[in-house]
Amino acid sequence: MVAQAPIGDQILSADSVTESLRQLILSGELGIGVQLKQQALAERFGVSRIPVREALKRLEAEGLIEHRAHQGSTVASQSIKDLIEALDIRIALETRALKLAIPHLRPANHRAAREIIARYAGSESPQEWADLNLEFHLTLYRPCGRDKLLKMIEESVRGIARHLRALQSHKVGRKSSQVEHTQILKACIAKDIPLAVELLEKHIEHTQAALAGP
Repeated sequence: MVAQAPIGDQILSADSVTESLRQLILSGELGIGVQLKQQALAERFGVSRIPVREALKRLEAEGLIEHRAHQGSTVASQSIKDLIEALDIRIALETRALKLAIPHLRPANHRAAREIIARYAGSESPQEWADLNLEFHLTLYRPCGRDKLLKMIEESVRGIARHLRALQSHKVGRKSSQVEHTQILKACIAKDIPLAVELLEKHIEHTQAALAGP
């Protein structure tokens, strides 16, 4: 008879597998539509199928995985409507984080944000643009001191970015993002919270408009 792992170990394994699998999906390493087989994942992570099964259930609840009878689990896709709604959620999360962060922003934060803008301008890699875009925003949000909020924002941004890459959307130009980033940063430096929040909301709405099309 095979000895079963203690319940605590199973929970720990499920947590670890969930986090690892989530990052593989959000990073795009496991692309949209990829089939997720429990046995293969168990071998990859060096665990039994029990924590893998639990991880898949959790990620399905988060909307990252789809499960269909007789077909198994696959990395979920989202419609344009879903993405636009996800951007609405981003607006709510990010404007709240920025509002809380601005009073705590310091010259070091401003310099870090300027450096990211400069790196963005010198890059020719769409993947790097996405990474630098996220880092720019998080640089402005981190002083809010809300760790769970920051994690939700990061996961939301990465989740949307993987779909934008899959759709091969080039409608949101790099130059317009640079101009908007600069404007947001200037408002943050001036500690003009209403203006900074308004600019951020419009910044995200421009992505929504690009997705919606003419």
